[in-house]
Amino acid sequence: MNLSKKILIYGLAFLMVSVAAGSAAARSYQYRLATTKEGISEEKTVIGALRKHSIKPEETLLDVARVYGLGFHEIEILYPEIDPWIPKAGTRLTIPTLWVLPPTKHQGIVVNIPELRLYRFFPKTKTVKTYPVGIGDLETETPLGTYRVARRDVDPEWKVPPDRQERYGGYEIMPPGPDNPLGKYWIGLSNRKYGIHGTNNAWSIGRSVSGGCIRLYPEHISQLFKEVPIGTYVEIIYEPVKFGFWRGQIYIEVHPDLYDKIDDLEEHAMMLLDKRGLRDHVSIQKVKKALEEENGLPVAVGTLPEKNDKR
Repeated sequence: MNLSKKILIYGLAFLMVSVAAGSAAARSYQYRLATTKEGISEEKTVIGALRKHSIKPEETLLDVARVYGLGFHEIEILYPEIDPWIPKAGTRLTIPTLWVLPPTKHQGIVVNIPELRLYRFFPKTKTVKTYPVGIGDLETETPLGTYRVARRDVDPEWKVPPDRQERYGGYEIMPPGPDNPLGKYWIGLSNRKYGIHGTNNAWSIGRSVSGGCIRLYPEHISQLFKEVPIGTYVEIIYEPVKFGFWRGQIYIEVHPDLYDKIDDLEEHAMMLLDKRGLRDHVSIQKVKKALEEENGLPVAVGTLPEKNDKR
């Protein structure tokens, strides 16, 4: 099948799924961090649950991703052998709506670049929402660091970079509307060149395609926009290997090193285990298997220390 036909099929299917996508607004998940007086076994830093899905006729993997609030990246790395445009109807999929929380202060907004995912923490209620994102490509990487929300705009204009003006009809300033890549909402960061915004190309969510900004599905940015006042803390991190805890088990979640920043992924994982004193409580064989697969799916690799073992 040629590319133009694939695009046509995808476009029609995507229109069909757009109504259902409205139900994919992120839900809240409860998490728990142990206090200094408690054992690490009290922590719950794995959220969500795996789901099952059967491919419908003319349904693409991009459709499936959006319906379940995932980015294309999360489906693609789990099922690299499946044609994303024309998967076989009836194929049963495990939907990876299960995540290990990133290793942060668990406040405000946290974006983890390798997993192309944003977390919005609510410390008072110990809840978190999570959204798939699009990020900067290899030439215009999304910058790491800590920032604050500096502005919030509805129907933003876009100052088109000179090297992209020809691609966007010669506009220097793109007015609001369906052709504007920023979508309907803009959350500007204290690094004023960058922001978190919507998109007019939903297929770009879960991909490294932007000029450095962070994109969300339209239905997700409209929700997030309401939750982030001026001054909200924003942390952009780079962590392809995460360890989390749930029901006495130690989980690992591994993503590809998209920006090629980690010299040795196995050495990096062992350093993280040693940092929390967990190396003796995991199966190194299982850890290595997860590092080889790097499919983004959290898997149990060990058992937490007894409750009286302190961090």
